[in-house]
Amino acid sequence: MDIARPDVKRQKQIRRYIYAGVALVLVVVITGALSRLKPAAPSVDRATIWTDTVKRGPMLREVRGLGTLVPETILLIPAATDGRVEQRYLLPGTPVQANTVILDLVDPELQQATLDAQFQLKGAEAELNSMKAQLQNQLMDKRTAAAAVRSAFHTAQLQADSNKKLSELGIVSDLVLKTSEVQAEELAKQNDLAEKEVETFSNSIDAQLAVQQAKVDQLKALYELKKSLMDQLHVRPGIDGVLQELDVEVGQKVTQGTVLARVAQPKNLKAALKIAETQAKDIQIGQKATVDTHNGVIPGHVMRIDPSVINGTRTVDVKLDGPLPQGAVPDLSVEGTVEIERLADVLYVGRPVHGEADSVVGLFKLDDDGKEATRVQVQLGRTSVNNVEIVKGLKIGDTVILSDMSAWDNFDRVKLN
Repeated sequence: MDIARPDVKRQKQIRRYIYAGVALVLVVVITGALSRLKPAAPSVDRATIWTDTVKRGPMLREVRGLGTLVPETILLIPAATDGRVEQRYLLPGTPVQANTVILDLVDPELQQATLDAQFQLKGAEAELNSMKAQLQNQLMDKRTAAAAVRSAFHTAQLQADSNKKLSELGIVSDLVLKTSEVQAEELAKQNDLAEKEVETFSNSIDAQLAVQQAKVDQLKALYELKKSLMDQLHVRPGIDGVLQELDVEVGQKVTQGTVLARVAQPKNLKAALKIAETQAKDIQIGQKATVDTHNGVIPGHVMRIDPSVINGTRTVDVKLDGPLPQGAVPDLSVEGTVEIERLADVLYVGRPVHGEADSVVGLFKLDDDGKEATRVQVQLGRTSVNNVEIVKGLKIGDTVILSDMSAWDNFDRVKLN
């Protein structure tokens, strides 16, 4: 028969309790250890990133922008008067000279006004010529009258002299002598008055003609103005160049001042670059620049900086100091680089994707073995097109990842495969 052994059963229960307690402690310890483990570093394909090594030395600060070639001289041709487009002779893109007729306008009212001005001028000129003839005739009449008085005066003077001699011989009485002398004196006064009248009238002719001449000049100026407006109905560019735009159609009515066409001189081009506002603040007039037309690089210098900001950019005009390559035409897309300054001795590295001037960014720095990269905080200084100054956070020889690592913002370490 079986014999009950209660002590053995008790020992088994104690051992089970001990095993359960040990298992529980192990579970707690393992759970705590696992909770303290860092998440596994994600892997990054080395072929998809680019890196650069921190260096010390001279750094050239540059800014870059896209733009187009634009003519330095652009002439807008407005309508000199109201009118209607009668005929167009050229199309945009056609080379023109200063006297080339681009289009013709017609204005019946101007034509009528020009004819009226011409007839008024001719009438005033005829009136002036008639006045000249009348005044000359009047002057001749006065000169004739003065000559008659002068002749009578000389005759009376001779008679008085003769009577004086005869009186001395006792042939003529004193009364006759006195009478002849008085007549001579009176005619002398009349002669002086007649000569002064001729002189005064002669001097007044110019003044009388000046009034009529002023009227003629006024009407002539009005006629010349109308004639000039008539001539400007034949629209000409006024400069040699290329017709860029022709903004009106045949039959269209235009008012004075309406822009009819635009002419540019394609031989004198400049580069109009769009530079980010944050970078344009360091640009100065006269700084060196280069313009890449994708068919050659042209040296130049900054000639103008637009003070206004449009869509976050400012327009910087670069004057081209070298010859234009073949195929360079207005509105050609170009890429320009402006040299800001040369820094003699700075710590710098290639410019990361997200690296603005005077900012702090997180960059992944490669470990010594190059198999992993750790995020470090780096303070950036002045920037250039391809490089950026390192103020703090890196040293010479450190290699950092410059490409976009925003997909790994939640990780401080990455593995490089």
